[in-house]
This record gives sequence, structure tokens and C-alpha cells, in this order.
Amino acid sequence: MATPPQNGVTSWTETMSARERIRSVVETLREPRSTNWISEQADAAWSTTNQELQDLVDQDRLQRVEVGDTTLYQPDYTRLLFDEIRTLIEENAREELRSELTAITEEIEAWQEAYAIETWEELEQSLADSDLSSAELRERRDVIGFWRENEQDRQLIKHALELYSDVETAREQMTDAVDRATS
Repeated sequence: MATPPQNGVTSWTETMSARERIRSVVETLREPRSTNWISEQADAAWSTTNQELQDLVDQDRLQRVEVGDTTLYQPDYTRLLFDEIRTLIEENAREELRSELTAITEEIEAWQEAYAIETWEELEQSLADSDLSSAELRERRDVIGFWRENEQDRQLIKHALELYSDVETAREQMTDAVDRATS
């Protein structure tokens, strides 16, 4: 259950509807989960959670997974990937994406040079070095996390740049079709 607001802070149960909370929980799933688990995490009634999950399955935004007698749910990760790429294209000019890709690459190159390695995996292996202080270990752990995020972002940005022209063309075709239909 959600905790009551303290010191004027509003809890997420007060700012989002039950269905919004359910969708928020579902979008962050890393493994299939049950209706009960999702209901608890979203602080929503089981019946509301069950109905929202069914609606999301019907909309192809969620996949149902049968494990023995248990029904679990997980996001359609392919759809999430394409939604993320679409958002990047819609919210950023091509040049902004190119600049971000350059900044990410420069940051990774700086880490490669600073640690004399090529990959975050090599940096992770260096954590076993007994000569490192606790501060150096924390720093390397942080860099590994940022590096991994950067690589994921870099891959998404590359996909967005590869599809940018196609999405622009599709958007123009849709606008043209709407214009013809309303003329």
C-alpha cells in the first residue's frame, strides 16, 4: 500500500489514476509478472488491474505468458523499442541526434583512454584488482553504469537516425492523405 503524503509531498497514488499507475508499472517490467504483483506495485484494485491488463493485451501493448497454472504479463519489448525510437525522432531534430551521438562517443572514448581499455566489460573485470581503493571501485562502478547507458542510448540514436527519413516521409504521406480527405 502507498504511504500517506508527508510534509506536503503528494504520493503517486494521488497524482495518477489507478490505470495510469498500472501502465507505469507494466512499462518498467524486466520480467513477466502476475496480476497480483502488478496490482500491489500499482496500489490498485485487483479487478481494475486485471481489466487494464486485458485492455493492454487487446491493444498489443502487453503480452500474456502462461507458466503452468499462472498467467503472467510482460511488455511487448519490440513495440517499446520502436516507440522509443519514434519519440526520439519526433522530439529531436536530426542535427540534435547527431550532436548527442557525438557527445556519447566522446565520453566513451575518454573512458577508454582514462582506463586504457576498450569496453565496459574490461572495466568491470578491473574491479577485481586488489590494489583499488574503495573510492576507485565506486568511481569505476559508476562509470560502468554510465557507459552501459550510453551504449544503449547510442544504439537507439543510431536507429533513430537510420529511420529518420523514412519516418519523415511517412508523416508527410499521412498529412497529405488528411489534407486530401478534408479538401
